Amino acid sequence: MKLGDGVEQAIHSVSVLAGLPEGGLLSAAALAEFHGVSTSYLLKHLQSLSRAGIVKTVPGPKGGYLLAKPASKISLLDVVLAVEGPEPAFRCKEIRRNGPNPLLDKYYRSPCQINAAMLRAEQAYRNELRSVTIEQINAQVLANDDDGAILARGCKLMDMHLRHLS
Repeated sequence: MKLGDGVEQAIHSVSVLAGLPEGGLLSAAALAEFHGVSTSYLLKHLQSLSRAGIVKTVPGPKGGYLLAKPASKISLLDVVLAVEGPEPAFRCKEIRRNGPNPLLDKYYRSPCQINAAMLRAEQAYRNELRSVTIEQINAQVLANDDDGAILARGCKLMDMHLRHLS
């Protein structure tokens, strides 16, 4: 399974927004600069996150983005589905019915076993992503991976680009 680059950008952006102080927001340009990605591409994914109720959009020249709900209520699956859509990664087209000399319909009464196996795998994948929140990810990063540099980088972003709700 391959997810688009937008999923990574969306998860990292939501993770950064989770660190905003009360009433704070960041522009798409600031998030894009922080992650070294295209602002226009990131905007597309921020719009998807907004439609899914994960982030709020504050319009205007002093506007930006903030979380629409607590990071503890946003799972990785929420973000993936907002960006990629709800359809399963594997979509069975029943090609076993194609080609020369097709079999009678009685041979196709039960679901395709390939499709069934792929859907079980997808369910396991989604269950795992559903069980991990943005809050947990951020806590793990700070507890396990940060010697102070990650937090300092985030603070520098806030110092340079933090906006406030008016």
